[in-house]
Amino acid sequence: MSAPDCSETFRQEAQDLLEQLEQALLDLEQAPDDRDLVDTAFRALHTIKGSGSMFGFERVAGFTHGFETAFDRVRRGLVLPSRELVRAALAAKDHIRVLIERPEEAATSVETAILDDLRVAVGSTDGGPKMSDGTVDEGSGSGSGPAADRSAGAVPEAVTWRLRFRLGKDALVNGTNPLLLLDELRSLGDCSVTASTDGIPSLEEMETAACYLGWEAVLTTVHPRSAIEDVFIFVFDGIELDRLDGTDTSVDAMVGDGGDPRSSAAVPAVAPPCGNAEHPATNLPSRRDASPEQGKRQGDGRRVSDRDGSLRVQAERLDELMDRVGELVISQARLTQLAGLSEDVNIKSVAEEIERLTAGLRDTAMGIRMVPIGSLFGRFRRLVHDLSRDLGKQVELVSVGEETELDKTMIDRLADPLVHLIRNAIDHGLESPEQRTAAGKSSAGVIRLAARYAGAEVLITVADDGQGLDRDRIRAKAEEQGLIPPGAPMADPELYQLLFHAGFSTAREVSAVSGRGVGMDVVKRAIDALRGAIDITTAPGRGTDVTIRLPLTLAIIDGLLVRVGNGRYAIPLSAVEECVELSKSDECRSQHRSFMNIRGDLVPFLRLRELFGAVAPPDRYQKVVIVSAGDLRVGLVVDQIIGSHQTVIKSLSRLHADVETFSGATILGDGAVALILDVPHLVEAGQSRERLKTADQEAA
Repeated sequence: MSAPDCSETFRQEAQDLLEQLEQALLDLEQAPDDRDLVDTAFRALHTIKGSGSMFGFERVAGFTHGFETAFDRVRRGLVLPSRELVRAALAAKDHIRVLIERPEEAATSVETAILDDLRVAVGSTDGGPKMSDGTVDEGSGSGSGPAADRSAGAVPEAVTWRLRFRLGKDALVNGTNPLLLLDELRSLGDCSVTASTDGIPSLEEMETAACYLGWEAVLTTVHPRSAIEDVFIFVFDGIELDRLDGTDTSVDAMVGDGGDPRSSAAVPAVAPPCGNAEHPATNLPSRRDASPEQGKRQGDGRRVSDRDGSLRVQAERLDELMDRVGELVISQARLTQLAGLSEDVNIKSVAEEIERLTAGLRDTAMGIRMVPIGSLFGRFRRLVHDLSRDLGKQVELVSVGEETELDKTMIDRLADPLVHLIRNAIDHGLESPEQRTAAGKSSAGVIRLAARYAGAEVLITVADDGQGLDRDRIRAKAEEQGLIPPGAPMADPELYQLLFHAGFSTAREVSAVSGRGVGMDVVKRAIDALRGAIDITTAPGRGTDVTIRLPLTLAIIDGLLVRVGNGRYAIPLSAVEECVELSKSDECRSQHRSFMNIRGDLVPFLRLRELFGAVAPPDRYQKVVIVSAGDLRVGLVVDQIIGSHQTVIKSLSRLHADVETFSGATILGDGAVALILDVPHLVEAGQSRERLKTADQEAA
């Protein structure tokens, strides 16, 4: 792996670790006595420090070491995480991100101020022995053992340890650097190291990339046992640790000796990183992966976890894969059409087999791109935390349906719209604690993020339990800005859509958070670009729900192919409810009104021939496709229903960016192009056309 690739690997892994650290810190504010959360945060810090040093991010490693040193007082149980500590730790976490992504913007004075805030927050402006980088190290330890019983002012007793360890044969290939382990060990105190060569085979049997050396070290240090364990946190299997004062503290056997790390002496003081928080340069097992039920031993005695078989792949490669699958779907459609015209049974059989394989490959490729939406929801905890502090409101964030999966491209493009919606919900929707108490509510407001499947769509809801929307104020503001004529009748859903108009705001005061009417129009444009829709429901005094409707994927959908005049169009199958025939009697009865009777229900319909300006004569028996657009059921009158079609969505050119009734185009089996209908926008355009027609008739 080249140096740039190594640096990018570290950045990607550090991103995951920083998110893990942020979640743990936010949870600690609510549960300060949770030791697992403290250990999780500390492991993330330790991993970032070790990885940064290994990959040449020395400034990151140095700052993180100071962060870790201050936070170690929490780990040892000397102080409980306070609101001030969490605030300082979050600021330190943000600075680590800056050091990794934009190191030229990181000022040394800022680092010093942040570390000073951390030391003040943990009640230690002075500390233990100075480290090589000038920071204060107060010792590393766990909440148990003699280290936890020392008072803050007591001088710890130096203890001598003997360590013997041997790494796995493929440790060097996996990126483990024994010299860095030994350097970190020497930083703990007076240390002498001797190499053990008894495991080196003959020259004929030697593998060039294998690691055969072992090491024996004698270390005298004031640091507790857990600090030594943390040096080997990524290669803990295979460490034999003896204390020279006669106490039996062996924690494991050497690699290949058959030692059982599940013995009581092998229980670590601190658990290793879990999930994706492992060291980016090694896949060696962690201490929790050491049981035979969870892993398997390789020939050299190491256990490799079977649980995490994930592989990080660049998003661009997934996009390219989807493009290739899309082209394959188009070619398969052409083959199916040609096979239908042929009398050769063998060709038909091959076409059916290719169709089956293509469908399976399509589903697999789409499944690879699906990501749980919980990865997106987790980002907003920090946003809610900071906004509640800045606005002086108590806010609780509740998320539901985090396991709901959505296309990764959509996940990435949803982040900004949801940020705007959450900011508006907290600023405009939730009342102050005093107002909520006076209204008989809990002083803490609730922001609820929910995701669920609805057919081939995903519904994402941002809800609050605040004061709700002021319908009269919204209408007055709309009339003031000339968006609607005074006194014009307008249903609530249509009125609330005006909130997404550029520059529209009902805020009486402009704050640092919102009030300028910028943001909600961005939300609307972003959701429209994802072929989605937004619905708003509200109840005065009870809150507001903003629901985003999105398709599951942006690449390939199932569509219903129809013909209008000489043109063919695709309707997303997820929007289709049923198809009926427009009889002559229904057509005659509806000449002056666009409604038809569907089993006792009046359903409005749109004649696509009129909307699209078709000049070819209509078919004798026209068909109606009943589609759903939000809460509406609307019929689309077409000349012919051709059948279902796997639709590979191709974006329209920039010249057609303002054509909102079509969301894209697809290529049919015969090479012709069919436009894909955007049902919500098509219905909206049809309603506007009908209103104009009615106004003209009334004027006449």
